[in-house]
Amino acid sequence: MQLRHTAAAVAIAALALAACSSNDSSQDDTKPKASATKQEPSQQQKDDAAKAAGIPAEPTGAKRQQLLDALAKAAPDVVQYEDKAIDAARNQCSAINGGAQKLDYFASQRFSYQDVTTTEAQGKALNEALKSTGFCKV
Repeated sequence: MQLRHTAAAVAIAALALAACSSNDSSQDDTKPKASATKQEPSQQQKDDAAKAAGIPAEPTGAKRQQLLDALAKAAPDVVQYEDKAIDAARNQCSAINGGAQKLDYFASQRFSYQDVTTTEAQGKALNEALKSTGFCKV
């Protein structure tokens, strides 16, 4: 008698497992499949998107140095971290080219990083430097 109950329990458990696994596979079929390969945007697509957002290309060589010199004249500490200053300048161009309000405030925020703190007065000078050098023209 005990053997019959054990066998019945094992049979019920096996049927339950089979039912669960068959339900799981049918549910998987109804879920949308993620594509196996995600395509990264090309460099040209990235450049086009940046241009559309009013962000100029990253300057190199003499143009980079001219920009750093103009930024240093406006607020000497911001060029302590050159790459951060270039990134901040590019992003600030987006605000300038997009007609944002509070440009001086945004410049003071963008050019404040690590141990560099930029005031709104310096932000105003940085905006003037970005405009006068023509850097923000996209």
